[in-house]
Amino acid sequence: MVCLGNICRSPLAEGILQSKVNPDKVFVDSAGTAGYHVGNPPDSRSVAVARKYGLDISRQKCRRFSEMDFMEFDHIYVMDRSNYSNIADLAANAMEANKIKLLLEEVDLGIDEVPDPYYGGEDGFEKVYQMIDKACEAIAKKLN
Repeated sequence: MVCLGNICRSPLAEGILQSKVNPDKVFVDSAGTAGYHVGNPPDSRSVAVARKYGLDISRQKCRRFSEMDFMEFDHIYVMDRSNYSNIADLAANAMEANKIKLLLEEVDLGIDEVPDPYYGGEDGFEKVYQMIDKACEAIAKKLN
């Protein structure tokens, strides 16, 4: 799961998908395209909305996406087109590039990008949670 800073959307996506898959069969992680927050926990608003739904993402640590992730992961879900472009630029070949997908392509919500809630209010984090949850439900059905 990839977003810009790895503090809002992708930590939520990591936690949500982890809660829906068998951890013995599926490894879920998240990263950011920028290194602004490396080593920091997720944004407190993401932690709060996750906790509201019984998920604890507070122990996650932000990290930056690296080229090694193409070898480590079978699927790379990004939150928006900017993230997609940033990750696609790192792909060494078509096989790696084909692993990248917009998260909301997994569901029909009438939009294909998860908006960044960072500069918005608390309701933005709730809306983003709901979008990501629906997409992760669809992904989990494919993976389980």
